[in-house]
Amino acid sequence: MDFQWDSLTPFQPLVSKDSQLSVALLLVLAGFSLTGLFSINKSITTAPLLALLASLSLGFGSVFLICAVGVYV
Repeated sequence: MDFQWDSLTPFQPLVSKDSQLSVALLLVLAGFSLTGLFSINKSITTAPLLALLASLSLGFGSVFLICAVGVYV
């Protein structure tokens, strides 16, 4: 597949402006849930996975939340 830049085609984001708030809330809720699981986890093997997933969820969720309220980064 050949992808070329077309200046006449408007930009279409993967997540529309109308659904950014719901995606943000879902990701932030998942991030806080994974953080809770990380804090009670006693296994050395699953702790890094939970920490990685929690940090990614909170990171992307906070960016979506900022964009949903109109502050573009």
